[in-house]
Amino acid sequence: MTAKEVIEDEVVIPSEPAPIRRLEQSLINRIAAGEIIHRPSSALKELLENSLDAGATSIRVTVKEGGLRLLQIQDNGSGIQKDSLPILAHRHTTSKLSSFSDLSHLTTYGFRGEALASISHVADLSVVTKARGEQCAWRACYLDGEMVPSKPGLSAEPKPAPGNFGTTITVASLFHNTPARLSALRSSSEEYARILDVVTKYAVHNSHVAFFCKKLGGPTTDLSTPASGTTKQAISMLYGQGIAKELIALTVTPTSTMSVSRSGKRKRESANEDEEADSALEDDENTKAAWTADVQFTSANYHAKKMVFLLFINHRLVESSRIKRAIESVYTGILPKGSSPFVYLSLRLDPTTVDVNVHPTKREVHFLDEETITERVADAMQAQLAGMGERVFEYQTLLTGGLAPEPEKSGKGKEKEKERVRSAGNDDQDEESSEQSTAPKKKALPSQHKVRTSMADRTLDSMFPMASGSQAVGQIGNGSGSPGLGGEREKGKAIKESECFLTSVQMLRQRVSRGRHKQLTEILEKHKFVGVVDLERELSLVQHSTRLYLVSHGALAEELFYQLGLRQFGNLPRLQLDPPPSLRDLVTLAVDAEDSTEIAASPLSKPQIIDAIVETLTGRREMLEEYFSLVISPDGKVEALPMLFREYTPNLDKLPLFLMRLGPQVTWTSEVECFETFLRELAYFYVPGPGPLAPQDQPQLPSPSSSPPDAMGSSQPETQAAKAEKWQIEHVLFPAFRRHLVAPKSLLTRDVVQVADLPDLYRVFERC
Repeated sequence: MTAKEVIEDEVVIPSEPAPIRRLEQSLINRIAAGEIIHRPSSALKELLENSLDAGATSIRVTVKEGGLRLLQIQDNGSGIQKDSLPILAHRHTTSKLSSFSDLSHLTTYGFRGEALASISHVADLSVVTKARGEQCAWRACYLDGEMVPSKPGLSAEPKPAPGNFGTTITVASLFHNTPARLSALRSSSEEYARILDVVTKYAVHNSHVAFFCKKLGGPTTDLSTPASGTTKQAISMLYGQGIAKELIALTVTPTSTMSVSRSGKRKRESANEDEEADSALEDDENTKAAWTADVQFTSANYHAKKMVFLLFINHRLVESSRIKRAIESVYTGILPKGSSPFVYLSLRLDPTTVDVNVHPTKREVHFLDEETITERVADAMQAQLAGMGERVFEYQTLLTGGLAPEPEKSGKGKEKEKERVRSAGNDDQDEESSEQSTAPKKKALPSQHKVRTSMADRTLDSMFPMASGSQAVGQIGNGSGSPGLGGEREKGKAIKESECFLTSVQMLRQRVSRGRHKQLTEILEKHKFVGVVDLERELSLVQHSTRLYLVSHGALAEELFYQLGLRQFGNLPRLQLDPPPSLRDLVTLAVDAEDSTEIAASPLSKPQIIDAIVETLTGRREMLEEYFSLVISPDGKVEALPMLFREYTPNLDKLPLFLMRLGPQVTWTSEVECFETFLRELAYFYVPGPGPLAPQDQPQLPSPSSSPPDAMGSSQPETQAAKAEKWQIEHVLFPAFRRHLVAPKSLLTRDVVQVADLPDLYRVFERC
């Protein structure tokens, strides 16, 4: 008799129990890897801890595409013996644990031996290492926990290689065999921001180690710290001097009174407490539960919107919601509502009181007397903050450019304030006559709070000698739309939202609307363009109110074009191609330009990859034409492209890459993800920049709607393509940002950064 299924409340219940089967070993390993390696930053955290366990004093991190394409970490630690390389990526192989009793007094970061094994199951792993006493370095490659040949036809044994003392681990094509995990990750810029966050936190705690982090091929290092520094110097270098100047250092132990330092000068009630604090962990015979807490926290004069909390327990970076809530409660009533402090807390406990084996990624630990220790640290911080005296309030410029309301003063304080205003007011007004005047006078606005937004304001380009014909550029640009703050949004043509009844499209539009960041949108609506800083790195400067911002015009353009495609879904204008190129020829160009190592790693050959992409697009050409205005003829010709913005034409040199990426990067099996990923790829195609298939010195196709004159003169010669791209960025893209961009909060992570504020600059120069 066959099994029957009974449907009750839309739940399928089998009438007979299903048999229990043993999972395949490969599936077991990938499940275990998913518990350890969540994203590139979690893989980096495991590798950083291995380097620190090896005694490294210099650690270099190199990243490509947020760590998904490449993640490399190089250290000068003790290295790995050649004999240990065959089992290096096996599960549960470690040099830090030999028996179960060792778990009770761990002093290292790693102990389970699963990090490298997990990485090898979801990425291509290679190791180059040289231990002390070795004549040369050794290189080995790993896949699914086993050593594999670096090239087909070679043996899997470690090969001699050039290298310095230490270990270099390279992780390539992360999550290439787990597409669900890969599609769940965000943009490469966000993943890189997470990587920088991990390196920053470890650099603060390990100030004796030099850390370096950069993008592969990038001209500069994004993070760099020296090998000889203090914790405060690391915080100042990585989090800013504004935090460092307000830091309070505090050391708390169970047997001695707290020791406090401000600005690096430590004061204790008695000299004998120095020895007690330093030997608290070593001498636990006299103390039942020895521990030491080193805290660096900001005073009441500093506050930010989001709390920065760095917690290390026995040098391990962990999280604890209970400890964080206790620290937050210390600042309740001290900081304004909605404000948060910066706190760095390092707890050193007896290893026998700590259980580190409670979380797969070691993100959490349990230890004895947690409530008592937390309460003692919080009380010491609160007592110190209470003894600091009254807060020092500073006036801040509001987002709209006005001044914060001034508190009422009386008596001598009011008279002193009048004197200060008179000295900072108009220079041509005589002080004595103003004191004798009885008529009420309007308070003068200090120079540092004046916002200059006139038509005569100068940009970066106007400060260089102008070539013949370039004056016309400024006239055309000003005439087409840059008349002061917000003029573009009033004069420009609105792009109407198409009528669409698809639930998936309505959901994506609502997601954009809900993600709108009010202040950032206002900055972009009312900004004043200053100039393009770096075309290659896609950086520009804009002014809003008294602040100067460094923005990634590439990231802003990508978000703008995604929103414009979503807004005009199903009703996009078409950009006709005459004569229409062959889809297969364009895809072939892009595939041939791809990295040969990536093609070799694919189970498909080049012709098979090309056939798969062409078949995917031609099989869905009716849907592509109806929804996205991408017209592909039955004989495989690309006849028209979607036009997202009538005033802007994309660089057609990027068309082969765009069509190739539509095959693997678009999720065709889910409606919502299909629409979103297609529009993201379309937006990436529209972002300005040279095509990957064109030589760097070859002139790019200029926009037909915006043909710029010669160029703005510079001390170094520019190609015509660079001049055309700068003109488009200033006179087309930034006005479009004003009119159409709904700025999401995600742009604040790395794409919009405040670099200067006029009142702050005045204070700096006043000190000089």
